[in-house]
Amino acid sequence: MRDFDFLQPTTVAEACRMLADLGEDCRAIAGGTALMLGMRQRMLTPTHLVSLGKLCELRRIHFDPAQGLVIGALALHADVARSDVIRTHFPMLADMASRVANPQVRNQGTIGGNLCYADPATDPPGCLMALDAQVVLRGTGGERVLSVEEFLVDYYTTALEPDEIVTQIRIAPPAADATGVYSRFLRTAAEHRPLASVAAWARASGAQCQAVRLTVGASVAIPLRLRRAEALLTGRSVTPALVDEAADIIATDITPVSDQRGDADYRRAMVRVVARRTVAQLFGLESKEASP
Repeated sequence: MRDFDFLQPTTVAEACRMLADLGEDCRAIAGGTALMLGMRQRMLTPTHLVSLGKLCELRRIHFDPAQGLVIGALALHADVARSDVIRTHFPMLADMASRVANPQVRNQGTIGGNLCYADPATDPPGCLMALDAQVVLRGTGGERVLSVEEFLVDYYTTALEPDEIVTQIRIAPPAADATGVYSRFLRTAAEHRPLASVAAWARASGAQCQAVRLTVGASVAIPLRLRRAEALLTGRSVTPALVDEAADIIATDITPVSDQRGDADYRRAMVRVVARRTVAQLFGLESKEASP
């Protein structure tokens, strides 16, 4: 690792100004769980790190019945998993956060940093996309709000401008009949990064689907909404046969990545399995699919 200067702004505006002034020679650092690995391997060689650690207002988690949930970008994964308001109103999100990576990462890594890294093989982005979350960005030119779909541009690429930082994640208040399920597949129990993940969020009365959002992550370059499968389920009474059809559509409509962890065909097959299980659980049906 090469030498660098460590800067500690005390306000969001000061942090954005530092990023603007230093340009490509600096990086913002939150938990640092991914950034420090890249620097140790000399994949990244910034001359300056702008620490966000003193921006305490970005650690807050708050829920308002009218406005919904606000998660500060510096909230740790462990904070999200333990938060009473998240466990009450968005249990799917708390459950997902409790399984991110490993205990060390959950107690050091931040949810905002995870989104900014845009690693395809991680849990939060797909889950947040299914919840229709918004990402709040602050830069020297002011504030903008993007959906997770708009924020995640490509493989390890986001819409973040060089002088911007993520300050909040916002989720609208859930309807009384809303429910969600987040599922993932790991090749082995020792792995911490999913090979395939599916998040499903619906308004439902038993097996009757009023509205649904479905996303696939980990097996694709960026998390993907499966709108054709959503349209199939919306307004219908969900049966095991309909679950099978939705899972087939989901597997067909993705473009899986191929790498040393699994080729495209294998990933597509695992997405079909996880999707079938997730949708069945969402609507209170027993999946006939055995564990992969």
